[in-house]
Amino acid sequence: MVNILVTGGAGYIGSHTCLALAEKGYAPIVYDNLVNGHREFAQWGPLEQGDVRDRTRLEQVIHSYKPSAIIHFAGLIEVAESVTNPIAFFDSNVSGSVNLFAAALQAGIDKVVFSSTCATYGIPQEIPMLESHPQLPISPYGTSKLLVEQILKDLSTYQGLRSVILRYFNAAGADMKGRIGEWHNPESHVIPIAIDVARGKRSLFKIYGSDYPTPDGTCIRDFIHVADLADAHARSIDYLLAGGTSIALNLGTGRGTSVKQLVHAIETISNTCLPIELAARREGDPPELVADNTKAKITLGWQPIHELEDIVKSAWNWHRKADAGSAK
Repeated sequence: MVNILVTGGAGYIGSHTCLALAEKGYAPIVYDNLVNGHREFAQWGPLEQGDVRDRTRLEQVIHSYKPSAIIHFAGLIEVAESVTNPIAFFDSNVSGSVNLFAAALQAGIDKVVFSSTCATYGIPQEIPMLESHPQLPISPYGTSKLLVEQILKDLSTYQGLRSVILRYFNAAGADMKGRIGEWHNPESHVIPIAIDVARGKRSLFKIYGSDYPTPDGTCIRDFIHVADLADAHARSIDYLLAGGTSIALNLGTGRGTSVKQLVHAIETISNTCLPIELAARREGDPPELVADNTKAKITLGWQPIHELEDIVKSAWNWHRKADAGSAK
């Protein structure tokens, strides 16, 4: 069986990717410091606790399992936090990545899948957004991811480290069987927050900006089911193991959903009416973010299969089940 080291594999997207890898016959090895990850989510392979900035620990784990490739999720992800504490993001996301890639090259590992983001693009200049869109991030988080992308491109050119860079749009939803889901503390993501409101755990749902130049005045985002994201990561491993060259790919559905449409979908699933507060726009929030995913479809033979209803229903079921089982 082929071992795949998954840094950040006990986190939201990382754990779903471990599930997808296991279903394809790979052996995921979870490497996570458990600061944002959850021990309970490491269900499809061994969990090795450690930080990507700890070179000695990384080398121990790599030596023990001899992975054929690495999927790199580990790092900080909250955009607002990156603005208040950019040093922490450059330390974790950039320094940690350099440390990981150095350990990989030393061990003869030449295949990496990197968890990047559409935040590297900054304000959209065209919709849908192609991989060739200018990369002008507007947050330290986006900048940290772009720096790692550039490092990978240079390592591909000069060191032979082949990589698939995956730029996500809005990851959402949960495992359709309810085994794992979206679990952040504190929670800052829109669907879990709206579900908390629908379940009476929060008093109201804030819509930031209702005067955007969109059909209903609210932001439009490309929500993609986490299982579809996970499938793309597993296919990226297939691609690299088959000799694929370094490439950057967008992961989104190619369809936009407004905040009001999202609220309506959650109200339908939960059979509730969410109390809404209209608030001012947040600085840096573009009116619309939608991916052009053609390149990922062609390169990986990948196709997102889950609709918005699947996203909302799976998230709703996960949160109800997690609370009932006191997992959260």
